Amino acid sequence: MAGFIEDFYYGNVETQNYTPEFGNELKKKLGALTALEKQLSDRLTGEEKELFLIYVEKYNEFNSLSVADSFINAFRISSKFTYDMFVR
Repeated sequence: MAGFIEDFYYGNVETQNYTPEFGNELKKKLGALTALEKQLSDRLTGEEKELFLIYVEKYNEFNSLSVADSFINAFRISSKFTYDMFVR
């Protein structure tokens, strides 16, 4: 049987699952955002629509980087806890 690290290496660990405590709430919020984005996109035309779509794209890029940064920092902190627990 493979261990967690091996499963993680081979991509068998899903890191993007919603936390059960927030899953339904996150799905509702995402649905609301998607609906609003569509409404705005449908109402705008020309340069305004183009600017809005660029904004959405840039915000998504920012959000992806921010989430990755949070994940990395949380992983580092949890590693420090583990190290301290076993070494000290």
